[in-house]
Formats: sequence, C-alpha cells, structure tokens
Amino acid sequence: MYLPNVKTGAENPLTGPSPKEVPLHNAPLVRVIGQARFPLIAALGQQDSIAPFQAAIGTEYPVLRREQTQGLVIGPVGIAQSPQQIAWRFHSRDEHWRVSVAADFIALETTEYVSRKDFLRRLEAVLQAADLHIKPSQIDRLGLRYIDRITGDALTDIGSLVRPEIRGITGSEVSGHIQHALSEAIFNLAENQIAARWGHLPPNATVDPAAVEPVAVASWILDLDMFSTVPFPFEVENTLEKAGDFAERIYALFRWAVTEEFLIRYGGEV
Repeated sequence: MYLPNVKTGAENPLTGPSPKEVPLHNAPLVRVIGQARFPLIAALGQQDSIAPFQAAIGTEYPVLRREQTQGLVIGPVGIAQSPQQIAWRFHSRDEHWRVSVAADFIALETTEYVSRKDFLRRLEAVLQAADLHIKPSQIDRLGLRYIDRITGDALTDIGSLVRPEIRGITGSEVSGHIQHALSEAIFNLAENQIAARWGHLPPNATVDPAAVEPVAVASWILDLDMFSTVPFPFEVENTLEKAGDFAERIYALFRWAVTEEFLIRYGGEV
C-alpha cells in the first residue's frame, strides 16, 4: 500500500493537492474495491453471455464461481440494499483478487493491495474486457473504496495514531469502556461524493458483511468510499482517469486523518 508522506497542515484534503506517497510495509488495509454500476443488462444472468468475458480475463482470474448475492450500496441518502441477483465471481488462484460481474455492475477488489499503479493497471484490463464483451452504454455510478482496520495493541494507542477530529471519544479516558462507537460523514465534491465511516467495533461485528469481514477481536476501522453522482458514458480511458482521481483524493483524506506515528507504526519512513 502507498500513502502520502507529508502532513497536509492547513490544506483542505478534499480540495488541496494530493500529498506525496510513502510505502507502508505492514499497512492495515484490509480491502480495496473499485466498482462501476451501469444500466441493467439482463443477459448477464445467463452463463453463455459471460463466456467471452471469462476468456478475456481467465489468465489472471481463472477460478469462476456463480453466486446469488445481495449487496449494500452507499449513496447520497445513506446505505441501501441492492436487489438479489446472480453474480459471476472470477478469482485469482491465490484468492486475493476478485472480479465480479452482475446484470448492473462490474467490480474489482483485493485483500492484497500493492500500490495505486498496480490496482489501476488491473482495473484497466477489466474495463477493457467489459468494453469488448459486456458493452455497457454508460456508468451510473463509479466508486472506489479503501477499508483500513486496526486491531491488537494499536487499539490502545489510537489517540496517537489518528487526529483528534477523527478519533473522537475513542481516544478519550472512557475509551476502555466502549463497545461500539461509529461515526459517518458524507462530503460533497462537485459531481462526486465521499462517504466516510470510522470508529470502534466489538468482536465479530461488521458495518458491511460483503466488504468488512467480522474478526474475533475488537477493531477500529476507517472506511472511505468515493463515488460519482452523475452518469457518464462508458469509456475506458475516461473511467480509468476518474478512478485515478478518486484514489488520489481518498489518499489525501486518509493522510489528513492519520498521524506520522501511524505511518511509522505500519512500516513507513517519514
């Protein structure tokens, strides 16, 4: 994972320049998801319709599974459930990467994020295959989501790892008695928004079972999801550029939220 290397100071992380990046060798990043939702393509529920797409990405994602799924969508009015539908899940051999295709979306996700460049390279290949074999007419919603989770000894040091505006009651003298404390904010950015959620979760709890797997210990999460609010034509180059812009803005907000001690704690050199 890569993170900005400098504090933003008085800069607004939602409008200011994206900071430099520094690798974190032990980053607490548990999942990254890029998703493009498009108008319904009913044929994608049929096995024959997905075969050409499978042939295009099969080298990198050779394991195909068919699932009946219902997900959560974060939007302007909050979190909503999407209808149940068939999803085609293409996994890498090590199961760390997955491409999902359903009648109204395509997504790339990973639990082994390496760098922004690597993720965007993989996303470009998936979008190109979709352009050739799925042919969406437009993108109704493009989203990019980064989910970090802190566990173990770091939980007791949360007061020094994130800035006061973010840690809130979690870093106070009553933090040892907290069972559940979650905050949420939605930020407007022209034709885009960022939905941010952060806070303390008890053992075996989650805010989104599809993206944040429950763990047997208490944890602190930072979940940043940037998404478009205005439809635009499905064009690979333009979509990839937007995804890159989203990644930069999410990094800027992340770097604003954490301290230099956080970067050092997780293997960064500052």
